[in-house]
Amino acid sequence: MTGYGKCSKEVNGKKLTIEVRTLNSKGLDVNLKIPGMYREKENELRNLISNKLDRGKIDFWLNQEDLGESSNVKIDAGLVKSYYNQLTKIGTELNTDTDWMQIIFRMQDVVKPADGEITEKEWKGIEAVAIEALDQCMKFRRSEGEQLQIALIDHVKRIEELMTGVEPFETNRVTRLRERLMKNLEDSIKEGKVDKDRFEQEIIFYLEKLDITEEKIRLRSHLEYFVETLKSEGFNGRKLNFIGQEMGREINTLGSKANDSDIQKLVVLMKDELEKIKEQVLNVL
Repeated sequence: MTGYGKCSKEVNGKKLTIEVRTLNSKGLDVNLKIPGMYREKENELRNLISNKLDRGKIDFWLNQEDLGESSNVKIDAGLVKSYYNQLTKIGTELNTDTDWMQIIFRMQDVVKPADGEITEKEWKGIEAVAIEALDQCMKFRRSEGEQLQIALIDHVKRIEELMTGVEPFETNRVTRLRERLMKNLEDSIKEGKVDKDRFEQEIIFYLEKLDITEEKIRLRSHLEYFVETLKSEGFNGRKLNFIGQEMGREINTLGSKANDSDIQKLVVLMKDELEKIKEQVLNVL
């Protein structure tokens, strides 16, 4: 499940911008890209993220722009000169005309707090911007999740409709099978080859093995449980995946017992709907 959030605010004469992008993942994988001057707050930022987002591959960008009104920062002039000399030399060799200063001031440790530490006011500002961006990301994911829920329920309903469509063919299948076996029995009796009582017992046993009533009951139960789990609170992606596997087992067994081309066609359509469910469940947290 994807998510995106962005927030910008002015704090202590700086424009702070935070962007958050998420992709679905089995665990929590946080990739932080923040200026060197804020490295001391990396653990706090990670804790803030993990409190909001339990799972996902998360890219978190923090960018700060000096608006020229702040007096609590300093520029490492020596580092700027070193970067500039190296970059202009490379630019000359590559015959590239680039405004290196804009790039240099985005590089690590060029701009630092004048007192060497981030003030409490500045950290509170960063924290507020981060929370807003994370909340926007969560709102984005909830909206996507609602659409995903609708699509998954539609696929479940389609499987249930297809299963209901099996019933007329099921009755005709048993009748045709019984008639065919009885005709074979009559032909064999005329030739004196078969014990009629034993043959009838075998027919009953054979028909019972082809009965798909239990499979339909279990599949319907799995479909109901899937929707129930989908609507429940919490992170149910793995649970939905397990239920999908059980649904697949019942559909496969139903197909192997069908012994009827019309039922097999419906089973193929059920499998197609189930594959769509499995693909979309991968996006459920």
